[in-house]
Amino acid sequence: QEQLVESGGGLVQAGESLRLACVWSGGTFAFSTATVAWFHQAPGKDREFVAYIQPKGAPTHYADSVQGRFTISRDNARKSGYLQMDNLKPEDTGVYFCAARNKYGRYESREGYEFWGQGTQVTVSS
Repeated sequence: QEQLVESGGGLVQAGESLRLACVWSGGTFAFSTATVAWFHQAPGKDREFVAYIQPKGAPTHYADSVQGRFTISRDNARKSGYLQMDNLKPEDTGVYFCAARNKYGRYESREGYEFWGQGTQVTVSS
């Protein structure tokens, strides 16, 4: 079964760090050719763009709210994407989703991503 699987979420205090991982498994999808993105869904809100990374590792792009605090990366040999989250804030709380391969080229939009993970919960206490 083709799927993305996220891990690394948890409960932390404000100012601490977490590293999320997203691993592709199954199927013939060429992970190394796909844009990978992370989205955040806060309680009661829509899923919002966090960051994306192009197939060769650059360029990357971040939402203003996480610029300078989060770092997106990937390891194509391991078919994995990562989101290093530093200096976490309570407003970063929510479910984080990994997505791959956008067929429309609008990488900040959740529309068009063909593959999604199930999400991993991040809770930041103040």
